[in-house]
Amino acid sequence: MDQNELERQYSPSQWSHRMTADDVIKAHVAFVKEGTQRACNVAKTMLDVPYGKGDGEKMDIYLPTTGPSQGIPLIVYIHGGYWQFFSKEESGFIAVPLVQKGVAVAAVDYDIAPNGNMDLMVSQVRRSIVSIVQQYSHISGVYLCGHSAGAHLAAMVLCTDWSQHGITPQIKGAFLVSGIYDLLPILSTYVNEPLKMTEEVALRNSPSRLVPELKRSSSACHIVVAVGQHDSPEFWKQSDNFFKALKSSGLKVTFEDVPNKDHFDIIEQLVDEDYHLTQLLLKMIKEN
Repeated sequence: MDQNELERQYSPSQWSHRMTADDVIKAHVAFVKEGTQRACNVAKTMLDVPYGKGDGEKMDIYLPTTGPSQGIPLIVYIHGGYWQFFSKEESGFIAVPLVQKGVAVAAVDYDIAPNGNMDLMVSQVRRSIVSIVQQYSHISGVYLCGHSAGAHLAAMVLCTDWSQHGITPQIKGAFLVSGIYDLLPILSTYVNEPLKMTEEVALRNSPSRLVPELKRSSSACHIVVAVGQHDSPEFWKQSDNFFKALKSSGLKVTFEDVPNKDHFDIIEQLVDEDYHLTQLLLKMIKEN
C-alpha cells in the first residue's frame, strides 16, 4: 500500500456515504456537543471530578435522576479524536438513553497530544478506572465503551496488570467501537505527527500484541468489537483481526459489523434507545 492510500485508509471522514469529509466531521462535532448538553438536562451531573492530580485528569459523571443510588451499573466512556481532539466536554451524549434506564455514565478526560503522549494517555485512563472503583464502591459493575482512539484506550485498560495499582476492578463488559488495535500502521501517517510515537511506543501500546495480558486481566469480561459497514477497509481489518485474536484465546467476545453506519454515526446513534448497539449494551448490563 502506497503512502497516499495508507493516509486515506486512516482518514475515516473520507469513507462516509452520508456527506463530504469536511461536512461529516462538522456534523459529528455538532452532534456530540448537542447530545452532551441534552445529557446534562436529563441526568444528575457531577462535573470535573478529579481522578488524579493533573489538570486534564478529570471526569464528568451522569447519574439517573430517579431510582436507587446503590447498586447501579456504570459505563466509562472514553472519547475518540485520534488521541489529539475532543474532550469529556463533548462525551456525555451516550448518557441520554442510559440514565433513563438506571445506568450511570462517566466521561473520562485525558491529556491529548501534543500535551500528552501515548504512554501518559494509557496510564491516565487506567488510573481513572482505579479512582472510580475506589470512590464509588456502591456501583454494581463497571463497563467500558470507547470509540476510535477511545476504543484503543479501552482495550489497553483491559490489558492492565492491576497488581501495580493495588486494586483489581471487575470490568464486566467492554464495547470497542471502530477502534485501532495495532498502532504500527499509523506510525508513518499524519496521525502520528503530534503523537511522535516511536516503534517501541507503538508496540507496547498495541492491544493486538497484548492478548495474553488481556486474557490474564480480563478473562471474565464480555467484549464487543464493533465496526461500521462504511468504516475504511483498514479500520474493518483492525477490528476483525483483533476480534479473531481474542476469540482464538478463548475470551468471551462478539463481533458486530454494523450495517449502513460510518465511523461517526456508529457511535452517535447510541443516543437512540432502539439502536442495535444501545440494545446490546443494555442487554449486556441486564445479563450481568
